[in-house]
Amino acid sequence: MIASVSYGCSSPKPQFESVDITGADYAKDFHLTDVEGRPRSLADYRGKVVVVFFGYTQCPDVCPTTLADLKAVMGTLKADAERVQVLFVTLDPARDTPQLLAQYVPSFDPRFVGLSGDEARIRQTAKDFKVFYQQVPGPTADSYTLDHTAGSYVFDAAGRIRLFLRQGESAASIAHDVELLLS
Repeated sequence: MIASVSYGCSSPKPQFESVDITGADYAKDFHLTDVEGRPRSLADYRGKVVVVFFGYTQCPDVCPTTLADLKAVMGTLKADAERVQVLFVTLDPARDTPQLLAQYVPSFDPRFVGLSGDEARIRQTAKDFKVFYQQVPGPTADSYTLDHTAGSYVFDAAGRIRLFLRQGESAASIAHDVELLLS
């Protein structure tokens, strides 16, 4: 009698450079509006790798740096960038009007999409994604800043949460991980 030994035939687990959060029980979906007022959810972007970043347009450092880094990722991906969608979710809907988001977000890359909602919807979405944010008073009532989670979430083309990108990760590292998800 010949004994056979079977070893797993499944593909090896991808070696991501970012934090692998595959299977996390949070960040499952969102229900927001784009700058044209259309309702948007994660399902609208199925078939693409989706990067979701929470921020605000008046952020002095983290938000513009992150969006610039994501633009660099898109440049690195070349033609594959068409299979990636970057979404910027405002944490400051009182000041980040659709008109402002329509100017700010695509100024980094015309393919980037700004999303918003009312205060309650933004608060719930941030909670669903485990995103911390808190208003920090400024010299006037409308000159506040926001302390907020500075990472981004990456979903695969099937809409499953896969990665958490730490703020400051290199474009090359992010592009590497996105390419793994695109393959």
